[in-house]
Amino acid sequence: MNQIIMITGANAGIGKDTARQLALKKETKKIYLACRNPAKAAAAKKELEEASGRSIFEILIMDVSKPDSVRNAVKELNEPIDALIMNAGGMGGKTPEEITEDGVTTITATNLLGHVVLLDELLKEGKLKKVALYASSEAARGIDKMGMKRPNLKTSSVDEFASVFDGTAYGDNFDPMQVYGAVKYGGTMWMASMARKTPEIKFISVSPGGTRGTEGFNDMPFLQRIFFKYIGMPIVMPLLGMSHSLEKGAQRFVDSISDVALQSGGFYASKEKVLTGALIDQSTIFKDLTNKQFQDNANEAIHRFIK
Repeated sequence: MNQIIMITGANAGIGKDTARQLALKKETKKIYLACRNPAKAAAAKKELEEASGRSIFEILIMDVSKPDSVRNAVKELNEPIDALIMNAGGMGGKTPEEITEDGVTTITATNLLGHVVLLDELLKEGKLKKVALYASSEAARGIDKMGMKRPNLKTSSVDEFASVFDGTAYGDNFDPMQVYGAVKYGGTMWMASMARKTPEIKFISVSPGGTRGTEGFNDMPFLQRIFFKYIGMPIVMPLLGMSHSLEKGAQRFVDSISDVALQSGGFYASKEKVLTGALIDQSTIFKDLTNKQFQDNANEAIHRFIK
């Protein structure tokens, strides 16, 4: 049983509803809400307590785009957790291509680098006991209907993964929609590498699918944001099997951290051509996901940026 759980990006959207659903399980004793904004975290905590009828939520201030913030948060954690849900992410805000002080793009910092630091620190301090879940995306294997191509890495070498993470792979053609998929692919491969290096912990990558009501659309360019948020997701995409409710997206995380059928190192998401329905092993769609050398290359590449 997972009694103590940490969720990043827990003050809104999928992270918040994941916390709500987990609180309804009797075995859940404590949920750490890892959030960067204290006021929003406090508001979410109050809402979650009212919705669940339980006072089991504890705020942990953490900005996953800033490794030092992550390290400080882990130091403040005074007990080990059973499960970690690395949910925070998005399209990188208004400047996804901007380079952080760590040398990666903002979109990489938000979706990957901070979580790598978080997982490393928890393992080093002996503060993670059972399972780590990384919020990946079907974009990591391509979503043709949304114009998100499969990540087109030519060699998947360490240098090539590093060029994805620092943005040099794209030059003047930095398209956040495409870069997002490549970064999630890199993160998924990192998790698979970690599964082999640390067999005592279960590492899984899971996509919440095409989920309505998330904060991620707020990071999109204006016209794309308007379409996806008010037309595509609520009206058009459900008819095509491309979106489901916030509750269903969060339920994927809730169920997955306890699902013994999911194998460590695996990436689980929707069937090909849809973003809803049952979870399947994504290596049946994208064979590169099983390449151990590529996995280790992604792991080594992202660690280049950790000071």
